[in-house]
Amino acid sequence: MAQTFGIDRQPTQLDYASPTQFKFSIVQLPKVEFFTTACNLPSITLADAIFPTPFTDVPVQGDKLTFDNLIISFIVDESLENYIQLQKWLFGIGFPKSRQQFTEFREDESVTPIAKRGISSDIGDVKPPTNKRGLFGDATLTILSNKNNPLLEVRFRDVYPASLSGLDYNQNATDVEYLTATCDFKYTLYDIVTL
Repeated sequence: MAQTFGIDRQPTQLDYASPTQFKFSIVQLPKVEFFTTACNLPSITLADAIFPTPFTDVPVQGDKLTFDNLIISFIVDESLENYIQLQKWLFGIGFPKSRQQFTEFREDESVTPIAKRGISSDIGDVKPPTNKRGLFGDATLTILSNKNNPLLEVRFRDVYPASLSGLDYNQNATDVEYLTATCDFKYTLYDIVTL
């Protein structure tokens, strides 16, 4: 039987996590990245099953995880450039006017790497490889120390925007509060990597 001493159970890291020490980056949206003011580390839920009994039903651990959306907030620039970047990405996926919007986005707007080797699982990819660009991207939430040094990276795979908030203009405002927008992203999975 191994002995455990109280001193061995003491934490080695005594600094608290600060909600203001982060950096969000996504290759497809450099102008959104610069103005990002808030970002979340999404919650994870383990689905459970119910084992019925004649008395009370017993919860049993499930085997499927559900990841909540990645949500960011950003200040909108005066020319709406960062807002329009996100809008074009959504229009490229949903093509509300014509199917040509999908093609134009993949050829002109998307800044994701060109699909190679014909093994990409991206929507619309064909085999053999094509010179079309992907609809998905990768995002990174870098968590910083209290001295602004990177500690951890949360790497999101296969990110795409699911919703973009509207902008509310108002002449009755008594003080200037700059417009902010919120974007929800879906993704496949995220990994937390220690730097």
